[in-house]
Amino acid sequence: MTFGSVFQFFSKDLAIDLGTANTLVYMKGKGIIINEPSVIAENSITGETLAIGKKAKEMLGKSPPYIDVIRPIKDGVISNIEATMEMLKYFIHETHNRRTLVYPRVVISTPLSITSVERRAVKESAEEAGAREVYLIEEPMAAAIGAGLAVQDPSGCMIINIGGGMTEVAVIALSGIVCSKSIRIAGDALNEAIIQFMKSKHNLLIGELTAERIKIQLGCACGGSLEKTMTVKGRDLIRGLPVTLFVSEKEIEEALSETLNNIVMTVKLTLENTPPELAADIITKGIVIAGGGALLKGIGALIQKETGLPVNPAKDPISSVVIGAGKMLDELSLLKEISVKD
Repeated sequence: MTFGSVFQFFSKDLAIDLGTANTLVYMKGKGIIINEPSVIAENSITGETLAIGKKAKEMLGKSPPYIDVIRPIKDGVISNIEATMEMLKYFIHETHNRRTLVYPRVVISTPLSITSVERRAVKESAEEAGAREVYLIEEPMAAAIGAGLAVQDPSGCMIINIGGGMTEVAVIALSGIVCSKSIRIAGDALNEAIIQFMKSKHNLLIGELTAERIKIQLGCACGGSLEKTMTVKGRDLIRGLPVTLFVSEKEIEEALSETLNNIVMTVKLTLENTPPELAADIITKGIVIAGGGALLKGIGALIQKETGLPVNPAKDPISSVVIGAGKMLDELSLLKEISVKD
């Protein structure tokens, strides 16, 4: 038995969507087996890792001073290489039941704007975590494949991937990205917009987790209702005391409008740079939205209103990127063609 066959015997190949908000891991033959927040908690005194994923995220805004709760992926790229390596090792080992002799082939999705230095950091992180081969695939391409778009066809298709840290818009044809735009405004920026709105409108200080809950329950891009409300708890900025108030969907639509307008402008700029023949294809096929942002109420209607083009969400928006990367584990020739080259 050769070393290569030994590796294949002991390990299962993986696809990883290393996102700002969440990390998803797809195992060949099994599908998505991990969907955890991209968060790690460390003891700042001893350097010990205390928690990774969901348990670490639950510590956000609640931990004592000696515990650092870190998001090692910022705006879609690695901002803390050591924490990223620790997180990758953890997720890869978890997929193989903590066995150490595992050397999987790994496909990792990366943002369009990633630099060569950042690419090397991602590859080295996966290799340090035990990968025997590492392929990088651009997130819009992976999202398009995961959404079922025919990326190899000469007929063009358009994908908008609204993640946690970045929004990426791409027109794809013949297995390549013909034109694209990206902006470091996405799900996290929507959370921040809600935090700032609550400060300015209600003198209420809320945390990141509360802002995310508001976005999920009341987030709206257009057509918000005054009748749909939720209870929000936070600290009154004037009296300094905990308070409770009601917020409406219409208010949150107002809070998100400026951030969403920046995303819409990015879509329009991409369309302006699209070759005429591919623009004709997009008129026929429409635009597909993927990523967690595709779940925001009215986002498709807003983009359709502003562009005049039909807009549809991917079948599984949150998982589109990792599903697309996972499909490439069975199509190595296409993977080698579309993977990011050094």
